[in-house]
Amino acid sequence: MADVFERKQTRQIHVGGIPVGGGAPVTVQSMTTTKTADVDGTLAQVYALRGAGADIVRITCNDVAAAQGLAEIVPRSPVPIIADIHFQYRLALAALEAGVAGLRLNPGNIRKPEHIKAVAVAAAERKVPIRVGVNAGSLDKDLLAKYGAPVPQALVESALHEIHLLEEAGFGDIKISVKHSHVPSMVASYRLLSETVDYPLHLGVTEAGPPPAGLMKSVAGIATLLLEGIGDTIRFSLTADPVEEAEAGRRLLEQLGLRERAGLDLIACPSCGRAEVDVITVVKEAQQVLEAENLPIQVAVMGCVVNGPGEAREADIGIAAGRGKGHLFIKGQVVRVVKEDEMVAALLDEARKLVEEGVEARLAAADAAAGEIAAATAADLLALRGDANRTAERRAAVAEVAGGE
Repeated sequence: MADVFERKQTRQIHVGGIPVGGGAPVTVQSMTTTKTADVDGTLAQVYALRGAGADIVRITCNDVAAAQGLAEIVPRSPVPIIADIHFQYRLALAALEAGVAGLRLNPGNIRKPEHIKAVAVAAAERKVPIRVGVNAGSLDKDLLAKYGAPVPQALVESALHEIHLLEEAGFGDIKISVKHSHVPSMVASYRLLSETVDYPLHLGVTEAGPPPAGLMKSVAGIATLLLEGIGDTIRFSLTADPVEEAEAGRRLLEQLGLRERAGLDLIACPSCGRAEVDVITVVKEAQQVLEAENLPIQVAVMGCVVNGPGEAREADIGIAAGRGKGHLFIKGQVVRVVKEDEMVAALLDEARKLVEEGVEARLAAADAAAGEIAAATAADLLALRGDANRTAERRAAVAEVAGGE
């Protein structure tokens, strides 16, 4: 799928076998919430995150037991593992020894240059990249004193200082984040950083909080930057099951056209006075059965056949209700008519065939009379109920206002 906007070209690094930056697909990251010493529990969460769309997973390495856990987790993980390091630089060295594919260092709490350089030398020997993870909540006290608050300039200066130390040690496999919990400040920080460096950038709104507000904040910040061509890898930092983070990140990239659709995309009309079924109930039932199949298609559930197939003609497949029947359509063309109580079952059956056989084959197999039945049903509904949306009346009112003095 081609990008609909131009992405900034950054250097490319590799986190394990996953390329980041340099035009590579934007990747989704998340972080486990288990105790790393609980190897089986952590691995179970890593596998769940991979199944939800995570390409890379970060795991805390906060003590020796955690580092030892990483030594068991890394060779059994389905995705590259990044070790999250705070304060103790020796734990970064231990994580490298455990075989991690990447490190995340926070400049706000590993401050001695000699410690940072020691980690850089060890990472370079193993060809392991480092993320310079600046966080507004743990900014160095000298920078806070200088700027008075964690403003974008302070976050970027912190990142540049850390990068300088790594570069002095001859290390260049770097990616950077400048996370803030205030969305406008987060966006401004990344814009400034993107103008300053060509290292790949990891996007996120830190401490976004629980859904739905956390989702809204994350989408607002991350999507804004991605649409400007900024960003090479992302994480939704939610106060929730991390599986929700991975799912949200993957879906955002799919909606922006930055990744191919990997699972179901279900759309539905908001319903109106013309709806022939309880749209909400049908959508819930359809979502349940279709998500269980993990079909990588866009499916539409529409309340009535009057406008449903036309409004959702870009969907791969859909169904619209009308006078006790379900009108099944593919790319806007009605292909089957079924009983109302068979709508979801028929939708699932046809969706499976669509994925297996392709659009053209299923259109060729359409019931020749289905389109005529749908058109006749739509005409009957309009005659019976009139135009529930008062289209003609509203168009006339708009024309009057537009043509007035």
